[in-house]
Amino acid sequence: MKNYPEIFLEQKVHRKKNQLLIKFTYNEILIGMVRNIKNTYWSKSLKCWYIEYTKENLLLVMQTFKNITIVNTNKIIKKEVFKRNLTLDQKKLLNNFYLYLKGKRYSQSTIQTYSFFIADFVNFNSQTPLEELTHRNVELFIEKVFIERNYSISSQRQFISALKIFIVFYPNTKINELVLERPKKSRKLPNILSQEEVLQIIAATQNLKHRAIIALIYSCGLRISELINLKLADFFIERKQLIIKNGKGRKDRYVSLAESFLPLLSNYYYSYKPKIFFVEGQKGGKYSAETVRQFLKKSCLKAGITKTVSPHTLRHSYATHLLENGVDIRYIQSLLGHSKPETTMIYTHVKRKDLMEIQNPLDIALKKINQPDKNNEKLVLSGRI
Repeated sequence: MKNYPEIFLEQKVHRKKNQLLIKFTYNEILIGMVRNIKNTYWSKSLKCWYIEYTKENLLLVMQTFKNITIVNTNKIIKKEVFKRNLTLDQKKLLNNFYLYLKGKRYSQSTIQTYSFFIADFVNFNSQTPLEELTHRNVELFIEKVFIERNYSISSQRQFISALKIFIVFYPNTKINELVLERPKKSRKLPNILSQEEVLQIIAATQNLKHRAIIALIYSCGLRISELINLKLADFFIERKQLIIKNGKGRKDRYVSLAESFLPLLSNYYYSYKPKIFFVEGQKGGKYSAETVRQFLKKSCLKAGITKTVSPHTLRHSYATHLLENGVDIRYIQSLLGHSKPETTMIYTHVKRKDLMEIQNPLDIALKKINQPDKNNEKLVLSGRI
């Protein structure tokens, strides 16, 4: 066995799925081996490789590096304490909860997330009858599972939302909905690209399909889910409009197509000839959201942009640039499909032009003291004060 870096495996929820993280000190040989494992991806935010966590994938990773280097699974073993071991009655209850969510017409993503969290919660309290569950059981679940698995605050908020719905579905517990509190949401400002950076990314994208995707996401402010569900029938070329059907919150909306995008759209359409969806996989059907994220990262590297960029960054940039160009915030809310104006108002905090026009008080103070007058000697920061 050669002296390769030790590999550390870890289990974590990433992109709303249970993932197996593969961590090791930079080594080109190991990187090449990881890339040869099907469906592995590099995460810039986590700074490691990952693959969906399944028994099969765990075994595959272990076998890949067998006799190559040490594979440390300590964190995997710790997390297996929470491996689900549900009874038939519990499985039936959770299946009915899943159907209940479907009947409430929640999105598929929300249904999967809520079902996942409630299944973990029920499994964690498998020794306690559901009728005896109290708020202390909720607190222990968060302390033992969420903290150890390093879940984000947004995931914890989703769990509380799921639990509020669950106790309406199954009201026999001792958990009071009114006492359940979500942790405060993180108020992070969105990552924004300049207009020049957006054009650099598009110019660096050589693949025609990829270029059309990036240009459309930015020019229409699309969510990644809206892009992959977009159909050819949703384009109204003569009106230079696009209809987004069944967006977040099951809302439809119209957005305008950029005049400069139309030649690219035509070139892409006649080159690839998609049949139903705007972009389709090699065998037809919907395109992969993960594929979009991967080629966008490559285009950013080619363009020399080092900041973290995702498809949603393009949507944030679209909204910010509209605001900087003088478009009313109410129209931007409509174009983005936001239900609440408060959601759109975050872009007022990153509006560059207004911020740049605000004079710094230090500059104002220096201007005042350096006004041509009497006998005052001119004051400069770079000299002696």
